[in-house]
Amino acid sequence: MKIGAARLTFHLPENGSLKGKRRVAQALASRLRQQFHAAVAEVGEQERWQTLVLAVVCVSNEEGHAERMLDNAIAFAERQRLDAELINVSRQVLDGA
Repeated sequence: MKIGAARLTFHLPENGSLKGKRRVAQALASRLRQQFHAAVAEVGEQERWQTLVLAVVCVSNEEGHAERMLDNAIAFAERQRLDAELINVSRQVLDGA
């Protein structure tokens, strides 16, 4: 079993509140879950209005498939929000039990 994990950091230059950030986070997470059947959660910078950090995690039986799933999810996330600029991506594929 292979576990693919990506950490996506977005800059929200026009955002002025935590409520606005939550709206962006929930919409993006929901779309990623629906499109890729991946686990998605906000994992950092919860108190910063203009920074959003999401983790996207998928499970596969082969490393190449997990990599492609992450590639597609990252590209999808980048295209979804014009008000959120993807500024950093870290990712890895791990061997599971």
